Amino acid sequence: MRRATPADRPALSALQSFLPEPSPELLDRGLAAGACEAFVSTADGAPVGYLLAVGGDGAHVAELVVAPGFRREGRASSLLSALFASLDPGTRVTLAVSADNGAALALYRGFGFRVVGRRQDAFADGAGLSLVATARPVRSKSHPSRS
Repeated sequence: MRRATPADRPALSALQSFLPEPSPELLDRGLAAGACEAFVSTADGAPVGYLLAVGGDGAHVAELVVAPGFRREGRASSLLSALFASLDPGTRVTLAVSADNGAALALYRGFGFRVVGRRQDAFADGAGLSLVATARPVRSKSHPSRS
């Protein structure tokens, strides 16, 4: 687990192909200007997942993806843990998730996220849920670290 750098751009761009609605422009701006919190999970030194969060009123998780061959290894948990550890306690963290993505909802609930709204137009292919959590000190035993 480490912070993303501009040199990661090609690998992260490839990972965006696994997102339902990627934002290449946001990724470019975030990496180039350091305007976003961005973390990568690696395997053998290569990025296999990343989290991109934008600031504002708290932090909004804009993109979180792990390559299919590396899922169910705790990588998304480690990425979220890295984000929470980088924030001041009490910081509001938001995200949107597809209403039918049960695995993601279970992950987010484990981090204390709760549903605060439903948006019928959140995703091109269906409804989404708006979730919110509050940053707190991260306990490493709850969310094992993965590179």
